[in-house]
Amino acid sequence: MNNKNDKYERLKLENQICFPLYACSKEIVRLYKPFLDALDLTYTQYITMMLMWDKLELNVKSIGERLYLDSGTLTPVLKKLEQKGYLSRKRDIADERNLLVTVTKEGLTLREKALSVPEDISSCISMNPEESALLYQLLYKILGDLTPNSNK
Repeated sequence: MNNKNDKYERLKLENQICFPLYACSKEIVRLYKPFLDALDLTYTQYITMMLMWDKLELNVKSIGERLYLDSGTLTPVLKKLEQKGYLSRKRDIADERNLLVTVTKEGLTLREKALSVPEDISSCISMNPEESALLYQLLYKILGDLTPNSNK
């Protein structure tokens, strides 16, 4: 029943790009778990902190856009990171509608502890630098196609 003219051929799991993307994403997040457990962070908290280590201060809307997270997901993450002492949240004096998020001294200390995580993860995946760069470009091409108004 392996007829290429089969009208259901496109519905086969092996013919879907979404499945290997989903499975890889899930497995990579699983790989991060022991390294992030040592830092007492979830994966979503980790990517939030990576962005904040780079930018130091952003408004909540910008964080959500850059991380592809809606406010229902992002707000609890920011609250938890604030409770842990890594971030502070305050209203923007210039525009009270904006909530500014800033990395704290403790958050910067956490960055030092997280330095080994990217290398730890890359040692678990057998891709050379060229393959990694190509995959990165292709994934961001897909993201750009899916979010045409994004400014990532």
